[in-house]
Amino acid sequence: MQMLNLSIYAWFTIAVILFKTVMTFRGKMSGDMLALIIISALLLTGTLSDEEALSSFSAQTVFVVGVLIVLGASLVHAGVVHWISRKLGAPKTLQQAIANLMISVAAMSAFFNSNTITALFINVVKEWSKKIKQPASKLLIPLSYASALGGLCTVIGSSTNLLASAFYHNSTGQTLSFFAPFIPGVACIITGAITTIIFQKYLPTRKSPEESFESSETYTVELLVPTDCKHIGSTVEEARLLNVTGGHLIEIVRFDREIISPVPADEYIFGGDHLVYSGKIDDILQLRTTHGLVNATHHVFSIKELNKNRTLQLATVVSNSSLAGARMADIDFEKENDVVLIAVAREGERITDIPRETTIFTGDTLLFEGTKMNATHLSNDLQFFNSIALPQQGPKTFISIAIMICMVLLSVSGIQPLLHCTLFAAGAMLITKCCTLDQMQRAINWKIVMIFAGSVCIGKAVETTGLASTIGYGIAHTFSFHPLVALIMFCLIATIATEFISNATAAAVLIPIAIDTAKILNANPLTFVIALMISISSCFATPIGNETNTMIYGPGGYKFSDFVRLGLIMNIVILVTNIVATCIVYPLQ
Repeated sequence: MQMLNLSIYAWFTIAVILFKTVMTFRGKMSGDMLALIIISALLLTGTLSDEEALSSFSAQTVFVVGVLIVLGASLVHAGVVHWISRKLGAPKTLQQAIANLMISVAAMSAFFNSNTITALFINVVKEWSKKIKQPASKLLIPLSYASALGGLCTVIGSSTNLLASAFYHNSTGQTLSFFAPFIPGVACIITGAITTIIFQKYLPTRKSPEESFESSETYTVELLVPTDCKHIGSTVEEARLLNVTGGHLIEIVRFDREIISPVPADEYIFGGDHLVYSGKIDDILQLRTTHGLVNATHHVFSIKELNKNRTLQLATVVSNSSLAGARMADIDFEKENDVVLIAVAREGERITDIPRETTIFTGDTLLFEGTKMNATHLSNDLQFFNSIALPQQGPKTFISIAIMICMVLLSVSGIQPLLHCTLFAAGAMLITKCCTLDQMQRAINWKIVMIFAGSVCIGKAVETTGLASTIGYGIAHTFSFHPLVALIMFCLIATIATEFISNATAAAVLIPIAIDTAKILNANPLTFVIALMISISSCFATPIGNETNTMIYGPGGYKFSDFVRLGLIMNIVILVTNIVATCIVYPLQ
């Protein structure tokens, strides 16, 4: 059955793309679960065959993405990234800091995982901001921009580039060279850095979450159980002192300094106990009247007086975190990790509602108290402040650099395909002990791999259902007078779309259509692919445009609108630079 020259399967593919866009924007479902639902839907409806759907997991690009994540972790463990960051020195002015940061981070992001680079440099930025006496919010946005721009320069610079390269190879039979997008990418880095410095007044001044949480008295209330309290000998649940109006009991400090946290429901109350509550201070203070408690004479719940085995930890909720959309009161996260959620900050301001009753969103900053959480184990859900291990420079640092150089040379020379080169590099890292097998296994983010496989599946559906060719014919007919207009239209759509949906999804939908359009217009498909690769990764105007924006959203204390002013200017500048540079290097006809 055909409708507007599209089969029922093509229409279903459109519905799937719209569904993914809406669900991604709403943030109500993790990205890996959404990818699984989409793959299942395309498979069960017959839109894709069993072989086509399942081949998404065995696609070469999926393996390369996974191996590159591992290589990025290996370079961190070998001290390479830390060594490079130390060589940058300390800037003296904001302009110098922006220039140093953007050029160096962009150069590293062309070869290393941008999320890893961003996570490490968050701490570097904090140090620089203190030295130049500027808020960290002035430098964290340039950090995210640089990470994104650096990924434009090589085929391995981002997963989007790899996906675009795969579609180009499937359609034309030709393989993109390692440095295919290099010259347009470098042009975008230079113009992006200059634009950021010129319009630095649009970089917001925001209070960091650390400042919001710097005094525990502002978000905790401590009350003392007097010796004549009628609730002595009762459990906290029987006395109704665990979950109270306006807050939650997070800790009991005994007279002998024993700390009980989290507090179980069957914990008994003794005279002299200090009950520490988190939540709305005014409401919690009513316990003095209703339960016969008194003000504590000394506030023992403070950063300086915490038990050596318990500490305060700050973390930001990352994209596709399983915590997004959940409340701590409804899940077992605290119990499983032996911690208590003390406070939540959003857009640089502490939320005054009860922390455990607060719905958590991507980009929120969470303050936990408890035993040291495993940052590596929880990396798919949380980005911990100051959690990146910084190994010292040594022989392994330079061995791993040599391995990466060999990988690049092998790929550029065409001696071996990219997959073989990355696998060689990973094996060499293991043999030389630059990274252990356990470290490599922990580094793999299966959520990212699953999301990427889902995007590959959508791209195949766009191709196999005839959606790409049908839309391509329509665009070619509309812009038959000049392919440049069609190219500008594709890049503009990509720039807007990737502010709200994932880069991989945008690439999976737009690149197959663009390649077919270029063929119909007798234009160079490579021009369309390179320009779209850059446009799809140019997400500057929203904090959800790419993952690095989300990573710095919490640490910078930003509001959503902080990204718009400079971000829109960057979008326009990079769009123009991209189209001009790409057309010069890869002429349309």
